[in-house]
Order: sequence, then structure tokens, then C-alpha cells
Amino acid sequence: MSDQETLLRVLDASERRREERRNFLRSAGSATIAAGGLALLAGCGSNDAATPTPTPATPTPTPSTAVQDFDILNFALNLEYLEAQFYSFAVYGTGLPASQLTGQGTQGTVTGGKQVPFTDPIVAQYAREIAADEIAHVAFLRSVLGSVAVAQPAINIDGSATGAFTAAARAAGVVGATGTFDPYASDENFLLGAFIFEDVGVTAYKGAAPLITNKTYLEAAAGILAAEAYHAGLVRTTLYRKGMTTPSLVTAAGQISDARDSLDGPTDDDQGISGDATTSNIVPTDANGIAFSRSAGQVLNIVYLSKAALVGGGFFPSGVNGFIKTSAASG
Repeated sequence: MSDQETLLRVLDASERRREERRNFLRSAGSATIAAGGLALLAGCGSNDAATPTPTPATPTPTPSTAVQDFDILNFALNLEYLEAQFYSFAVYGTGLPASQLTGQGTQGTVTGGKQVPFTDPIVAQYAREIAADEIAHVAFLRSVLGSVAVAQPAINIDGSATGAFTAAARAAGVVGATGTFDPYASDENFLLGAFIFEDVGVTAYKGAAPLITNKTYLEAAAGILAAEAYHAGLVRTTLYRKGMTTPSLVTAAGQISDARDSLDGPTDDDQGISGDATTSNIVPTDANGIAFSRSAGQVLNIVYLSKAALVGGGFFPSGVNGFIKTSAASG
């Protein structure tokens, strides 16, 4: 790049932003990334060829009012950090390696998290599989984003009296005003904790899909959405099955669903796992059988545990990293 071009980019931040976006898509938007990413996320295991390594992006973002593709992927990365840490601790008793936490923005630590003493071997196996997928999502997005990947922000996945899970459970009425909800205490509590995240992840990816301009990245995001939908359906199904002998689980899932609905706005889109005492509701869809979407602001309302327009709280006490970080004023 010439000195003149450098000067022009310094003087015109908007043009620099557009150039960065083009560089990002050129360097990372190849068909091999989509193939490698989808193979990684889907976990098919039937392809004997080596998985291609995504070419990392190199630009450094600058402030702009326009949301770019890498802003959307970084927003998704924040959510994947949260899910991956929760499942990693639940299954292995430890979090992500330090090499997977660095990046743009303020790197935070994880508060809480511990291994679940699983007693149901099926739930334990499901948890291991989902953990592997979520850890892979973090690695994949970080590889695609390269030097523009955001660092893991501060995350609260604590099940103590002052933790984010307890705050969410109290707000939903799953426990009383002075009660404690520990998602690591049992198989059933783990499933309810997972239920909080999985449905949000599905609606977040669906809501982001129309905003992604590059088809290669749209396809990769669709692959992650599909994986998250499988996870959400599995968690909902397992909760419903266990709810046949423990009805309080169905009730608790409905309370969590209502709490999410109360946070993300006036519409009643979220749904529990049962329509009535004898009917399952594994897939939360509309009359056309289509799952609903959430905007980034609505997603942040839920993970921040607030109806107000904030830049942090709940599971992300200091907010998320990246360009998209403010929750919606929903009530």
C-alpha cells in the first residue's frame, strides 16, 4: 500500500471500514472455509479428507455506524464463548484453554463453573457431544476472524447465591427470592441451565442471517445454526421426557421461557416444552412451522438479564466485546 493510500484511509474512516470489509471477505470468504467450517460444525465424520484450515482475516476494525459481516461473527463468538465455557466446565470441570481466549477488546475471566456429577449416562453423553461442538464453534470462528476476533469477555456462569444462573432462576420463578439455582448440581439442573442458552442461540443465529452479506459466511452461519438447533431440540426433548416423571421440570422450562419473553420485548414468541399436560412442544414454531428470530439487542436483553438498554450484566457482567454490545430497551 502506498503512502497516499495510507493517508486516505487515515483521513476517511468510513472508506477504511469498507476496505477492511472487502479485505476480510477476500481473505476469508473462500469455498474451502465454508466446506471446512460446515464439516467441523456438523461433525459428520463421513469425509475422509482432511478438513481445510480457514484463512484468517487481517483487518483491524475502526468505529463506524454500519454493521459489517465480521461484527456479526464476533457477536456470535461472544455467545459461543459463553456456551463453550458452560459446557466445558459441566463436562470436564475446566474451561477453555488460554490460547482460545485472546483477541480484540478486554479479555475477562470466568466466574463459577464446575463439573456436573451426572447420574444419567445418556445425559452425560449428550453433554459431552454438545461440549465438543461448542468448543469447536469457538475455534472455528476465531480461525475465520483471525486478528479481528474479539477476546473472551468476563463471563459469569456461577450457580451460587450471587451468580447469574441464580439471578435468572429467581427472575423466572424457578426458585424463590432467596433461593439458589446451581446448574451443576444434577442432571436435571444442568438441562435447565442448557435450556436457557440453547434456544437463545438458535434465535440469535436466525436473526443474524439476513444481515450477513457474503454467501460463504451465510452458509457457515447456517451450519452453526443447524448445530445449535439440534442441541436445543435434544435439550427440550430430554427435559420433556424426564418431565413425564418429574412434572416440575416442564413447569420450570415454561417459567424460563416466559422470563425470556418478558425480557426481549412485548411479543409472545418464546415457548416452553409442553403445550398442555399431554402434548409436547419440542420445536417452538409459528403457525407455518417456522422458528422465530431475535435481534442482537433482544439476545443481549436475555444474557444481560435486563429489559433496559445496557452494555453489560447477567452472564456478561462487563458486556460483550466487539461493535455490537448494547441490549434493546424492551420495556
